[in-house]
Amino acid sequence: MNDTVAPTSSTSQMTQTLLRCGIAAGPLYLIVGLAQVAMREGFDVRRHALSLLSNGDLGWIQILNFLASGVLVIAGAIGLRRVLKGSRGGTWAPVLLGGYGIGLIGAAVFVADPGLGFPPGAALESTGMSRSGLLHFVFGGFGFYALIGASFVFAHRFKTLKQAQWSVYSLITGLGFLVSFAVIASGSTSPAVILAFYAAVIWVWAWHSAVYLSVMRGMPGSG
Repeated sequence: MNDTVAPTSSTSQMTQTLLRCGIAAGPLYLIVGLAQVAMREGFDVRRHALSLLSNGDLGWIQILNFLASGVLVIAGAIGLRRVLKGSRGGTWAPVLLGGYGIGLIGAAVFVADPGLGFPPGAALESTGMSRSGLLHFVFGGFGFYALIGASFVFAHRFKTLKQAQWSVYSLITGLGFLVSFAVIASGSTSPAVILAFYAAVIWVWAWHSAVYLSVMRGMPGSG
């Protein structure tokens, strides 16, 4: 299912380094995030979104996780632009993935409001949204929709390249993440909905890394 990229001057060591940044973004985000899930007192994946980890004495860990992941995503998007420039999806795919990186950085700068009892001592019920909490939600939504858009662009690209498996994979990723995000953004606190969103986040990060691996394998000299 490898993508095919025509030889260009962009296929340099720097381009490969940038693409590796895109590959690394997902594993970094998930490993750091899930490690905190296991270690942070009072955190419950059935109730709490990862964004809440930005609060409390150890909140700086998740803030740095958002920031580092966002920088890696943007670096990967730059590498992707160097490789795909002039080909199908070569403009919008990198732009949208770069938008996702901006969303992650915005989520780092503007911390989500504490709530649902996390961190310990926080109110169980919402008492309103602060400016930081609102901007966190705005940047998060912007980033997620950009990522969804990128998956649809890749679905079309792979379809044009007659790579049906990759096209279906990208389409399912976009549709699945769109539905899961829309449901959780509606305010649902159902454990099933929250756990489904965790699964969707893991899925979409896996897709993100897989796409970069596909592009790298299609580069001249990649073997």
